[in-house]
Amino acid sequence: MAAEYTEEHIRSLEPREHIRLRPGMYIGKLGDGSAQDDGIYILLKEVIDNCIDEFVMGNGKQIDIEIDDRFVRVRDYGRGIPLGKLKDCASIINTGAKYDSEAFKKSVGLNGVGIKAVNFLSDFFEIAAFRDKQTKGISFGKGHIKDEMKRAAKTTEPNGTMVSFEPDEEIFGTFAWNLEYVETMLRNYAYLNTGLTLTLNGKKFKSKNGLLDLLNENLDGGEKPIYPIIHLSGKDIEVAFTHTEQSGEEYYSFVNGQHTTMGGTHLAAFREAIVTTVRTHLKKQYDATDIRGGIVAAVAVKVEDPVFESQTKTKLGSTHMSPDGETIRTFVGNFIGLQLDNHLHRNKDTTAALTEKIQRSEHERKEMKGIKKLARERAKVSKVHNKKLRDCRAHLNSKHKLADESTLFITEGDSASGSITKARNVDTQAVFSLRGKPLNSFGMTRKVVYQNEEFNLLQAALGIEDDIENLRYNKVVLATDADVDGMHIRLLALTFFLQFFPDLIREGHLYILETPLFRVRNKQETRYCYTEEERLQALEEVKNPEITRFKGLGEISPDEFKFFIAENIRLSPVEMPPKPKAIKDLLTFYMGKNTPQRQEFIIRNLKVETDLIEEGDAA
Repeated sequence: MAAEYTEEHIRSLEPREHIRLRPGMYIGKLGDGSAQDDGIYILLKEVIDNCIDEFVMGNGKQIDIEIDDRFVRVRDYGRGIPLGKLKDCASIINTGAKYDSEAFKKSVGLNGVGIKAVNFLSDFFEIAAFRDKQTKGISFGKGHIKDEMKRAAKTTEPNGTMVSFEPDEEIFGTFAWNLEYVETMLRNYAYLNTGLTLTLNGKKFKSKNGLLDLLNENLDGGEKPIYPIIHLSGKDIEVAFTHTEQSGEEYYSFVNGQHTTMGGTHLAAFREAIVTTVRTHLKKQYDATDIRGGIVAAVAVKVEDPVFESQTKTKLGSTHMSPDGETIRTFVGNFIGLQLDNHLHRNKDTTAALTEKIQRSEHERKEMKGIKKLARERAKVSKVHNKKLRDCRAHLNSKHKLADESTLFITEGDSASGSITKARNVDTQAVFSLRGKPLNSFGMTRKVVYQNEEFNLLQAALGIEDDIENLRYNKVVLATDADVDGMHIRLLALTFFLQFFPDLIREGHLYILETPLFRVRNKQETRYCYTEEERLQALEEVKNPEITRFKGLGEISPDEFKFFIAENIRLSPVEMPPKPKAIKDLLTFYMGKNTPQRQEFIIRNLKVETDLIEEGDAA
């Protein structure tokens, strides 16, 4: 029988209710603070963005951030919110000064939602303004007013605004701030706002040379640039880039101070402009992949009334520099075309090094043509007889309505892949089975991807032979056993992706599947425990339990597996370190030759069975 549908079923939500009911629409995913794009960092960014806008308009040269446990305080030294509008700015949607294009022409937070979302999603939120020796403050709890100064009071504090908040555990669950992520955020703010000082619990962040400092810091100790970093700046645009011997392309892109991690129209324009300008300057139609291969670049533009593809502002959608101005593509193309061409004319050594790099890439690409052809022919034969890939119906590079849900599980051995294959959703979940431990690809060239049958089949399954734009699955999930061998296979797979397809990680497509370590059950209920703490809690709450320790995925029945890979799936994103320069050192240490340093590290950190038993008794 169909459910009734009457006027009583139609509901209008107040902004506070809607933001708390659908926080993902405003801050993206929630998370526990373990990932850089978790919601708590978006809340902090929304507060700091307002302070940055004040600095950009010439008000205040310092922003102080304090984080103590879960509590956050942000203090700027701008003009301070007008005291009579303090409550409106903190709690009424679509209220702010940024609608006046004369006051904030190239601001990030244009929709008047950000600071209100912080208020509504915080268990405690307080805002205070200091203006011309007068102050006023107001505090909230979950968006409701708790305490308000009805009249302004005298103060000796310098002008500015102070916001304090603690994200609501009802919304975010148990969370913790990762200060490394916060430091990375503050460094980016400093690079983009030369002359501004930011502090985090007293630690200072400041930049003199903008994006040049950003690249220098991220390249230092890692991949060496093959020519000095090219640093170009003009009205509303700044770029810095060089080439290294690494694979792929690495970009740091920004719009109005916002780190657009997913790029957008400004980054697409830059990538196109680099190719066009280099071809014109060198008077040769080099392949675009040869020109951009190994590039490391930072791009920042300022756009009037920017349009982003989501409230979290990770991808620019605007096509024009301003509502009635030239296109971003033309603006960036003209700037790069003139400034880069001039730079290459003036710096012959740089031009020679760049040309040599491009020609080397071209030579390697042509040399691999024969290897690729042979690999494709082998893959065609393998696809007919090899059942390593159990594909799904929806793919990321298709127009399927479930394209964004497409997932590939990479498993070890047939038993694990068998359980997942039987339990999976055939529309959105595919399975690729590895034959035990793959090759350690550290230090090898791209040839190994084609010469090693398993690697070649894997890249063909993913559709990333040419570039990541043809990726067939939105999520690529490493599903290995929770034992030493499983960890080793996971490391070997991570090494493969870091070596040859780092963009897969940079763009947030690679994950690790978390599976339960224990099952605690009796006749009435079953608990799946992912940690020792969860197991101990289950033992206290489940009477007369039977305990099972899962080591391999093959031990988990297909019926149970449905629970772990459906709506209850737990995925840990694989992320680049806050300082990418550390990747090469990490791979060299852990995956390189068996050096005395690594042997010493293993011996120093080795725990034998008796140690583990003693720790367990202590717990």
